[in-house]
Amino acid sequence: MSRAADKQKAGSRHNKRNRPLRIFHGRMYFALQALAGAAWWLGVTMLPRLREATLGGLDPMLVAVVGIPLFVIASGLAALHLRWAVWITLGWTALVAVFMAIYATITTEAGLGAVLMISATVGSVIAGILVFVGRIPSERLLIGPFAFRSSRTRVRSQVLVSTIIQIMVLWGVFLIVVPAIINSFEVRWNLAVKFPILVAVAGFALLAFASVLGVWSARTIANFGSGTPLPSAMANHLVVRGPYEFVRNPMAIAGIAQGVAIGLFIGSWLVIVYAIVGSLLWNWLIRPHEEADLRQRFGAEFDEYCRRVSCWVPTFSQPPDEEEADGENTGPEDSGALRREE
Repeated sequence: MSRAADKQKAGSRHNKRNRPLRIFHGRMYFALQALAGAAWWLGVTMLPRLREATLGGLDPMLVAVVGIPLFVIASGLAALHLRWAVWITLGWTALVAVFMAIYATITTEAGLGAVLMISATVGSVIAGILVFVGRIPSERLLIGPFAFRSSRTRVRSQVLVSTIIQIMVLWGVFLIVVPAIINSFEVRWNLAVKFPILVAVAGFALLAFASVLGVWSARTIANFGSGTPLPSAMANHLVVRGPYEFVRNPMAIAGIAQGVAIGLFIGSWLVIVYAIVGSLLWNWLIRPHEEADLRQRFGAEFDEYCRRVSCWVPTFSQPPDEEEADGENTGPEDSGALRREE
């Protein structure tokens, strides 16, 4: 308990120490957004194709009268740390993003403009939180089924059934439903790009490989960790077997590859962007909390595991002494896991 409290205090001190730097990062985003907005307006006046792709049939002069002060100038003022300008930028950007999405859906025009404004809204929200709070309170995302808790059952059959159900639900939502919605908007907004047939074949092959890796990883967690991939039913033991022997996040790698593969297979560049952006947000917002939880529960064992195995780049060889140590710690009697009760 004391150790957890000490870590919490250390984390609080770390956040306070880095707060000015993170506020600076938020301000720099607004500065870049102001420059990008100015460059876009310059391009709109000079390049008819850019104007058509981003504004469609909207009157550029009418949009500029309101858009330049409330987006370009307001972003520049937000970069100067004027907080009221941050609120103006956030509100206007979100409003325009909604309008452009509706406009592009109804008219099939200005799809690129809708995508750009949606991206600007996401970036502005993140930058705004950095300016006001000094950090992203990502721990607030860890609620309900995404809160870190060990699996309540260690019965192998029950854990395997739960794992199968989770895979079906998660893959169905994030690899079928969400990509289908994204692709439908991509087609409706006239942003679809025809991919060569070989790209689709490569996407199918990558999807098959990534799915095998995902199933292998999930089964390893169930067999050797007495847990599931879902944060609310995590492994009770530190798993270092199967794909986890080579890389620390095989499930995440499989998910990223699956998302990219779906985009390649159905010919959707927006789905590929969705997969990449989602992976970056997971790595930035969620992974630090997950590793902090593992470090708190498994201590030195997890630190040693991190020293031996990379987070993202597979390691296929270990020093002989470490391989022997792994063999001692992960024998048949331990079901291939480094065990430590909570």
